[in-house]
Amino acid sequence: MPYEVIAFDGTCYAEVIWAGTTVEKTCFFSDAGSSFQFGLLAHEAGFIEPAHTHHPVKREIADLQQMFVVQRGVVAVAFYKPDGALLREVTLRAGDAITLVHGAHSVRVIEDMQCVSVKQGPFLGDQLDKINVTTR
Repeated sequence: MPYEVIAFDGTCYAEVIWAGTTVEKTCFFSDAGSSFQFGLLAHEAGFIEPAHTHHPVKREIADLQQMFVVQRGVVAVAFYKPDGALLREVTLRAGDAITLVHGAHSVRVIEDMQCVSVKQGPFLGDQLDKINVTTR
């Protein structure tokens, strides 16, 4: 399965692009209305994208999504239902990418890892950006 959505009760918790996934042309998997776009860029040799910049469009974002790509190691990401019960856990290895969209999650490092991480800013510090939840 090259792309997977982890969802519960109509809420998208995460999107995963598994290592080895290939596309013929650029493909964004996220819903077009999502505040964070997640996909793969693909072009044939010789493609040139003209120099450009982006329109300064004011956007209001009410959610904080995070994406990371595992460069090395193994990491498990667990997702929790609103009542704190475990929904699902996925194990990511080098080349796997994930976007954490909604809901509670935890990260457990299985083998020393390094990930490229991208999330919306500005960073307000752990006390303002994170809400610890009780799991069962």
